Amino acid sequence: MSANPGRPLPLITDQNEFFWTSGADGTLRFQECRACASLIHPPAPVCRYCRSRDIGVRAVSGRATLSGFTVNHRFSLPALPAPYVVAQVAIVEDPRIRLTTNIVDSDPEGLEIGQPLEVVFEQVEDVWLPLFRPAADETPGPLPVDEIAPERFHEYVRPMLTTEKFEDKVALTGIGMSPIGRRLMVPPLSLTVQACEAAVADAGLKFDDIDGLSTYPGGGNLGGFGEGGVTALEAALGIRPAWHNGGMETFGPGGSVIAAMLAVAAGLARHVLCFRTLWEATFNELMKQGKLTPPFGGGRTDSWQYPFGATSAAHTLAINAQRHFHRYGTTKETLGWIALNQRANAELNPTAVYQSPLTMDDYVNARPITTPFGLYDCDVPCDGAIAVIVSAVDAARDLAKPPVLVEAVGTQIIERIDWDQSTLTHEPQVLGQAAHVWTRTSLRPADVDVAELYDGFTMNCLSWIEALGFCGIGEAKDFLDGGKNIARDGLLPLNTHGGQLSHGRTHGMGLVHEAVTQLRGEAGARQVPGARVGVVSSGGLTPSGVILLRADA
Repeated sequence: MSANPGRPLPLITDQNEFFWTSGADGTLRFQECRACASLIHPPAPVCRYCRSRDIGVRAVSGRATLSGFTVNHRFSLPALPAPYVVAQVAIVEDPRIRLTTNIVDSDPEGLEIGQPLEVVFEQVEDVWLPLFRPAADETPGPLPVDEIAPERFHEYVRPMLTTEKFEDKVALTGIGMSPIGRRLMVPPLSLTVQACEAAVADAGLKFDDIDGLSTYPGGGNLGGFGEGGVTALEAALGIRPAWHNGGMETFGPGGSVIAAMLAVAAGLARHVLCFRTLWEATFNELMKQGKLTPPFGGGRTDSWQYPFGATSAAHTLAINAQRHFHRYGTTKETLGWIALNQRANAELNPTAVYQSPLTMDDYVNARPITTPFGLYDCDVPCDGAIAVIVSAVDAARDLAKPPVLVEAVGTQIIERIDWDQSTLTHEPQVLGQAAHVWTRTSLRPADVDVAELYDGFTMNCLSWIEALGFCGIGEAKDFLDGGKNIARDGLLPLNTHGGQLSHGRTHGMGLVHEAVTQLRGEAGARQVPGARVGVVSSGGLTPSGVILLRADA
């Protein structure tokens, strides 16, 4: 095929050159473990199945099975004008291996999961991109199966090492929020300081009492996703923390709170200030005005998804959603009940970005983003900061507000982290962490009064509902039908402040803020009467975390 400049091209290294150049002779190649004959992707120096280091390269037939796809409508690249198909295909020789790719030479309306495909290469400069097209006169190949069935994750949770729980040593004692809005045009560090000042005052502390700082994702040039981390805040406030933490490979975007709990329980700090700031809306506006440049410069990418236009988590989650539809009979309206619930709650929250009523017709007919997601399946980019204080429990009851106690956390990674190699029908990094949390408490899902579950997209939220056991795996369609079960007066009051879908994308910390507000009984018109136990989840796709909270006795 002819060159098509304008795609993000992969960074060719000694480790992956065999893959990105193998199309020169029309042959698809993968790493192979010579000890157990497994294919390995992405390339690695060791086999994840038998841990042998006897690694080679194997030519395969180029045949594959369509294991999932989404038709992208929103995101365009110079060489990939929307709409285009982002797909995951299972390699016939080893269906555990899935490639993110594009489907070409086919009407998207005619694509079906299980359809046989064949590779066709497109050369762009020194890269041969493996694309796929429907194969003529081919019988369907094997579909991939989950390495661990979604309903069996509890069998793989490591047991508690001690009867003493670190969770019993900590409490949440202060919460704060800056203004939340679209394009506030306020420096992000200013938002962080406002939220931190509010949290410290809420706890009845002073900044001199704070001896720990914890944040996500930390410092560095991350565009609209941070203010500069611990370095920036310490420089502004002069806190001199005895312990600090910042990084992306933690327990989800709200994982700074769990990290702080561990530090406090270990005696490294007594009051840790956790914070999360986003200013995506303002950042994007300043880029349009030419006043800022993209945080990640041009050049080539080490992503296995970007060269095929899979540039957003929306693409991965949309493929998971489609497979959930295919396996369990879930529908777009199932996701719609989540979006409608969040908007109904946001109508009662004066800090929410979106407060106008939303109907199912509005939801179904909204502008498509990437099938099956439309506009209202996606969270709202915004500007804002959230702060939460984690304190030693023996100090907590002397502070200004009733402490919110920590019952249990869930952090265990059980499934693969690679976005396109992980769980088929649910958001990756949800099932393992959810199974883990219930092994650290005698409470059960039926004891939960409010659930603040990560909803970067509606599918995130559906995944957490099933993973945490509020309904069975594959039963969300019936559980969510009509929205009654997740309403504020239902079985599982869900995302009571409007969630990220309507309140705004605060990366999980807004969910922690709302859980504390509900368990204190301070939520006003949206308060769930008698709320005593709440669960908060943070993240997915990347490592995530779950926190089970309870009001003080």
